[in-house]
Amino acid sequence: MEIKELKKRSAEELKRMETQLREELRQLHFDLASAKVKNVKKMGEIRKTIARIMTLKKLNK
Repeated sequence: MEIKELKKRSAEELKRMETQLREELRQLHFDLASAKVKNVKKMGEIRKTIARIMTLKKLNK
């Protein structure tokens, strides 16, 4: 998700989205360990989106 799209969301939405993405990333780590994941690229995308959300939260303080 791009930063432009994230800027349009409220602080509460960003918080909820961050927890959801962290859970999804955690699940992907477990699936990767058990060789269930085919798309490893998605992990990087999720990490980048989490970083973007954290950056916006810091700027909004």
